[in-house]
Amino acid sequence: MKGEAGSQLQDEKPKQEGHIWGSMRRTAFILGSGLLLFVAFWNSVTWHLQRFWGASGYFWQAQWERLLFTFEGKEWILFMIGAIYLPALSFWTFNGLLLVVDTTGKPNCISRYRIQVGKNEPVDPVKLRQSIRTVLFNQLLISQPMVVFLYPILKLWRDPCRRDLPTFHWCLLELAVFTLIEEVMFYYSHRLLHHPIFYKKIHKKHHEWTAPIGVISVYAHPIEHVVSNMLPAMVGPIVMGSHLSSIIVWFSLTLIVTTISHCGYHLPFLPSPEFHDYHHLKFNQCYGVLGVLDHLHGTDTVFKQTKAYERHTLLLGFTPLSESIPDTPKME
Repeated sequence: MKGEAGSQLQDEKPKQEGHIWGSMRRTAFILGSGLLLFVAFWNSVTWHLQRFWGASGYFWQAQWERLLFTFEGKEWILFMIGAIYLPALSFWTFNGLLLVVDTTGKPNCISRYRIQVGKNEPVDPVKLRQSIRTVLFNQLLISQPMVVFLYPILKLWRDPCRRDLPTFHWCLLELAVFTLIEEVMFYYSHRLLHHPIFYKKIHKKHHEWTAPIGVISVYAHPIEHVVSNMLPAMVGPIVMGSHLSSIIVWFSLTLIVTTISHCGYHLPFLPSPEFHDYHHLKFNQCYGVLGVLDHLHGTDTVFKQTKAYERHTLLLGFTPLSESIPDTPKME
């Protein structure tokens, strides 16, 4: 018996090594193909965008210099307005529209795209008010002071309010670096918060919403808000010594994207929120933003076996994916 077991183990080892080697080759092929396609389209796409950027660049540079003249000697005020209040305005404008649908169920042209049908129809007003209070606390008493401290940190590297606006290609590079840093930091900090030591006292607060809505994207314990929400977004601009204009775009973009991920509606022509919505539903899958690290660590294997995974795509029509790809009926 021992001899048979030993021979089986010896047979299994080459198979496992072959499987790993095969996975590595497939990964290299996918990444290599993607890189070639990216290089092929890079020059043509960016050429057109660069022409637009160049044509409008003189206008924006002139407006920026006018702002610098207005806030001369008080550039920190300009930084606060751009890095705090403009992203906050984009967040509350978008979420204000979503809250109308969340609280009234109307208009039907939006509510029909609800992912978890039958939940939050309408949203619990008491729970919503309590969540909004927490969101405002996080934004005013945590996010705002952190961004205030961000200004002198950035000045040690490069002045974020320097005269010259960044070029188009530099902005693209910055956004790529920001996204990569955020993916890594958010994934690992998020997984850490799911450890039993931290989950009950910290992260469980965010998971009170098993069917999320947009505004609860920053509904979290203060520690989580610092570690998983703010730092992953702030480290990129520090590393790159970014201009205020890049920071405004990045902070606004992160707030809009996290709102879409939590909104509970798979709307046409917007990024799919199915990935993170499934995380709120099941808790132990889909920890990241892009899904790259989930794929590498195997924390999306269950998700990939669901109808939600089939729906996790950009909706290019107007038929809700919950209708075209409905969940499998439960066995009675």
